[in-house]
Amino acid sequence: MTRCAWAESSDLMRSYHDTEWGVPSHDDRYLFELLTLEGAQAGLSWSTILAKREHYRAVLDGFDPERIADYDEAKQQALLADPGIVRNRLKVSSLPTNAAAFLAVQASHGSFASYLWGWVDGTPVVGSPRGVEELQVSTELSDRISKDLKKRGFRFVGSTIVYAYLQAVGVVDDHVVSCDARGVGRGD
Repeated sequence: MTRCAWAESSDLMRSYHDTEWGVPSHDDRYLFELLTLEGAQAGLSWSTILAKREHYRAVLDGFDPERIADYDEAKQQALLADPGIVRNRLKVSSLPTNAAAFLAVQASHGSFASYLWGWVDGTPVVGSPRGVEELQVSTELSDRISKDLKKRGFRFVGSTIVYAYLQAVGVVDDHVVSCDARGVGRGD
């Protein structure tokens, strides 16, 4: 299989690339999971976060936003002591804040997916990068969504994080033109 070059660093990265990255998702739980993980990734490598993903699922109640919104100081302190996740105080304290903001978006839009996909009229934005060097780190779209998420109370949603998120959940298809996974799942 021909893949995007960034995915060739490990079996875990290859599997993620081949089965998830860029596949359009309308599943709110998955959308929350990836938004949480992208925020945790800030300043780190995605492979580090993928290696910790299963542990995150276990300690974050399966990425259930209703439960995470209720995390108190004691739960946050327990998370900060857990070496299986990124132990950054700001990232951990953003978990209940982002979960509450996520639930508010669901309440106002019917689902987070409706909110997110509304930015692109339900159709993925298809890029045409020929190589990693042509991949963007942010766009006007990620700038606008980032600004809106921040207004809604989300944290760790800068434009670069949001753009990586849009790529991950298939709102943007940035598989390089030679990649066999390009366009997988479109029309979901």
